[in-house]
Amino acid sequence: MGSASKQSNKAAKPGSRQAEQNDRRARIAALRAEEQRRERRNKFLAFGIAGVLIAGMAGTGIYLALDAKDKHDAKVSAAKAPIEGVKTWDKLSRNHVQTPVTYPQTPPVGGDHNPVWLNCMGTVYDKPQQNENAVHSLEHGAVWVTYNAKATPDDIKTLSARVQKTPYSLMSPYPTEPGTITLTAWGTQLIVDKADDPRVAQFFTKYVQGPQTQEPGASCSTGAMG
Repeated sequence: MGSASKQSNKAAKPGSRQAEQNDRRARIAALRAEEQRRERRNKFLAFGIAGVLIAGMAGTGIYLALDAKDKHDAKVSAAKAPIEGVKTWDKLSRNHVQTPVTYPQTPPVGGDHNPVWLNCMGTVYDKPQQNENAVHSLEHGAVWVTYNAKATPDDIKTLSARVQKTPYSLMSPYPTEPGTITLTAWGTQLIVDKADDPRVAQFFTKYVQGPQTQEPGASCSTGAMG
């Protein structure tokens, strides 16, 4: 037994089968160790890249959220600010009638009106429209842009572009109105001389579906098309 134990503890002789097996096991162990190191490096890189991406996405999300809040706050502030030159009327009747109505304002700002409203989803009309239909659109929260012969082609182009991108607005010529350009909402009106007057944008911000709206959420499409 003693001599056998001593024999098993002896180092394998170079070139022997035992030595070859030992070398092969050592190479395999080295390859496995290198593979494990490579896997750890890849995991570290993957986690690092993922962290950078997540941080970037979070930063972008925060920026977008703050930007949206800033825009919302600016719109709320603009909607509360008074607009120089705006005139208002209250206690306007709202009956549906089938007969012509004589309005005290030109264009009218409210009152009895036709049961059918004008399509006002950014609609630009190239000819005058019936007052009674347009007033119904005002009741739904639309802004009505009108102009007479004093308005220039550039004015008309600028106003048309604004209306076409703004749901709950409409535009039409109104040859008999006293002002060059008139912006009308229910019970509310502003006259300006040029389309680039900053009060035009302010009026849209404040009165498109604004606090004067008599029927919030009412349709502004599928109405009459003049």
